[in-house]
Amino acid sequence: MKREKFGSRLGFILVSAGCAIGIGNVWKFPYMCGEFGGAIFIMIYLLFLLILGIPVLVCEFAMGRGSRKSVAACYEELEPSGTRWHMSKWIGIIGSYLLMMFYTTVGGWMLYYCYRSIRGEFKGASASLVAEKFSGMLNDMPAMAFWTILITVLGFAVCFFGIRGGIERVSKVMMSALLIIMVVLAVHSTFLDSTGEGVRFYLVPDFQKVKQIGIGNVIFGAMSQAFFTLSIGIGAMMIFGSYMDRKRSLAGEAVNITVLDTFVALMAGFIIIPSCFAFGIEPGAGPSLIFMTIPNIFAQMPGGQFWSALFFLFMTFAAFSTLVAVFENIISFDMDMFGWSRNRSVFVSAVLICLLSMPCVMGFNLWSSFAPLGEGTTILDLEDFIVSNNLLPLGSLGYVLFCAKENGWGWENFIQEVNTGEGARFSDGLRLYMLFVLPVIIIVIYLKGYYDMFKGQGTAVLAGWMAAAVLFLGFVLYCSCGKKVKV
Repeated sequence: MKREKFGSRLGFILVSAGCAIGIGNVWKFPYMCGEFGGAIFIMIYLLFLLILGIPVLVCEFAMGRGSRKSVAACYEELEPSGTRWHMSKWIGIIGSYLLMMFYTTVGGWMLYYCYRSIRGEFKGASASLVAEKFSGMLNDMPAMAFWTILITVLGFAVCFFGIRGGIERVSKVMMSALLIIMVVLAVHSTFLDSTGEGVRFYLVPDFQKVKQIGIGNVIFGAMSQAFFTLSIGIGAMMIFGSYMDRKRSLAGEAVNITVLDTFVALMAGFIIIPSCFAFGIEPGAGPSLIFMTIPNIFAQMPGGQFWSALFFLFMTFAAFSTLVAVFENIISFDMDMFGWSRNRSVFVSAVLICLLSMPCVMGFNLWSSFAPLGEGTTILDLEDFIVSNNLLPLGSLGYVLFCAKENGWGWENFIQEVNTGEGARFSDGLRLYMLFVLPVIIIVIYLKGYYDMFKGQGTAVLAGWMAAAVLFLGFVLYCSCGKKVKV
């Protein structure tokens, strides 16, 4: 079956950026920025994007374009015979399904809140009423299921029409609209009364604040966000590399996508943080910032119904762009592994994702008593933990080692693929960094994530989870050993 290709370079950049630009940019980044001291966090975050995010993104693109396959078949196409690299493909396969088992639910929330904002449900609402509306949504299983299934069906409908006719065409319109809406919201937020303090907090380094938080905590928070923001580790970017032509080098395209992703994150901060200061809201309020804090701001704001609807439309586009990208990855698994047609894979995958999303939906109502990671946690927290704290870093570690080690794809093959075409070059002198330094950074992020998650649950529990983390890490390292062990 002939491999599809993007119709234009702009289409590739916008689709790939759409995958990277998700809820993490416009939800997690602003509250982490608020929690970790504003401007200094941003500066450290940008540094780690350069030294951590871009190299892993280049690896994913190179493996995709070099193999013309998804992660489900990429390793078999590129690995030397007799090696075990192909076993790690299950990290990408399982990770993509698990991510969509809870991301569809959150995407449904965004779509539902956009609908509610258009109806004016939050107009003049008190803080307690806004909180009640969010709790009411979580407890309403049929409504949650409806919006989850709706956004899932819409996403697969886009994928049904293929890369050029569906994903690329819709992404060009949607991402252009997202960027325009975001700039309009950021300008509006910045010119609200009493936003000067918020703008200063966002743009001027506050070393005293960092000292109170702890520079180590700020550095690790920025490093973690830089790693996770680009959606690297489960092949979601690799699949779009497989649809690229060889007219442009990969390092330059990775930089362009990272810049666009970062621009959206920074603009999201301009939308949220000055507004928080203008209306006396804590910008480090955590995940509740979007669904309880932000509607409170719009309820107090002149023309709040319009701005609220525009904001949640922006959030819906951000979530939907990632959904479509990962749906395409899942569809490609069946096409690469079983030789299915796109139509058949779309139908089967859509039904599977709708069914697999229901545990997350029911985790907030019918199964709310189930707390898999301790008191107060839900099924969404478990699924997010498996993906974000395990499969994304472990998958990324596998890609880096596969590209850098001689018993994998090999540095020569990797660098040749990366530097094919016009544009920025990936330095051949980075091999030792990719082979020894970058894997250590990823492993530290991975193990520290486990430690932070379970350190408050007792020594025995922490020791057990850390042992599990080491076991999972051992699986990736086992896959990277075998024939041609020379590095």
